[in-house]
Amino acid sequence: MANLKEIRNRITSIKSTMQITSAMKMVSAAKLKKAQDAITAMRPYSSKLTELLQNLSATLDSDASGAYSTQREVSKVLLVVITSNRGLCGGFNSSITKKVIATIQEKYSNASVDLFTIGKKGTDVLSKTQTVIATRNELFDDLTFDNVAAVAEELMEMYTDGTYDKIEVVYNQFKNAATQIPQVEQFLPIKPIEGGDANAVNSDYIFDPSKEEIVLALIPKSLKTQLYKALRDSFASEHGARMTAMHKATDNATDLRDDLLLTYNKARQAAITNEILEIVGGAEALKN
Repeated sequence: MANLKEIRNRITSIKSTMQITSAMKMVSAAKLKKAQDAITAMRPYSSKLTELLQNLSATLDSDASGAYSTQREVSKVLLVVITSNRGLCGGFNSSITKKVIATIQEKYSNASVDLFTIGKKGTDVLSKTQTVIATRNELFDDLTFDNVAAVAEELMEMYTDGTYDKIEVVYNQFKNAATQIPQVEQFLPIKPIEGGDANAVNSDYIFDPSKEEIVLALIPKSLKTQLYKALRDSFASEHGARMTAMHKATDNATDLRDDLLLTYNKARQAAITNEILEIVGGAEALKN
């Protein structure tokens, strides 16, 4: 059994760790509320914009809907991987790196795959085994639509000039503070509408200017919004995962501290008992 001084030192160390994890939990909880409100408010707009764009594109021929919807044989793929710049958030980053590896092995084993990373943690892990053509880790320092739009334009150019035949975004979708769902979402080409009557849009709206002009104007805006939503989802997920991880770490530290206190008290009582026995034994020896 460790001596009393060693146990006291461990208890002091654990209490310091508890203060740190508890503070990190409160900071993440405060940031999560703002990030959650932002993504919750943005999702309806993003979903409706994408739905409208798919409906309009389905009623036009491929030339009219522009170069962003051109379906090509997939030989070169770009995966946009969104992780975090900081750790201590449980399995948040590892779930994305595992999802990227699984996607490459299962979907694109016969294609050439490059990575475009946003987030230092994903970059550090994936760059060891995969080809990372660019990183934009600084986006999370100032996560605004304008900054994300510049990255989206860069990705769109890579698709339209034929550098890549398909671009997908891999990120954590925010469900709640304890649950983040890894997603692989197609960015380009624009996915065609699935099910439903594409011609129904003709009877619902009167278009001014023409549908062709509306689609060509909406496509860049929709793609920028899609990437911004993915980053916002990931940002909220990161704070939720960190808050949960720090909450569990604080609970575990509390349990460990209590166990050590019990061990310390038992050791102290044993030491006191031994001292009393030694005194009593010494007194008896003097009598004899």
